[in-house]
Amino acid sequence: MENQKKRQAAYMKRSLLDQGYLDEQFIHLEELQDDANPNFVEEVVKLYYTDSARYVRNIELALENGPYDFARLDNMMYQFKGSSSSIGARRVKRHCSQFQEYCNAKNIEGCRNTFQEVKQEYDTLKTKLETYFQMER
Repeated sequence: MENQKKRQAAYMKRSLLDQGYLDEQFIHLEELQDDANPNFVEEVVKLYYTDSARYVRNIELALENGPYDFARLDNMMYQFKGSSSSIGARRVKRHCSQFQEYCNAKNIEGCRNTFQEVKQEYDTLKTKLETYFQMER
């Protein structure tokens, strides 16, 4: 039973990488995990979701009503993207970059639409990683 769960977890991780949800940074994190720190990756990911919830909320507020400070929006998204990079959240990161391009173009509709995609990828990854960590346990 234990081996089957491990195989399922390995298969799921492979598909998260293949589908572009995660990149090699996630594998690097797993390489840092050892017997002394068996839940290292899960703890790092939980911290990411705790911290990034604040970024998401701040960006939501900044997008609510003008005047729009595109430099500030870009900076907040830059921080969120950096945070996402640290766990290997590849799709989230890609949408963050798109958002930043809309900031540079001062396109508020583009920012809003892309931010919805950012949140969707962020939520999807959270659900998938929760399932993955349950299998790992």
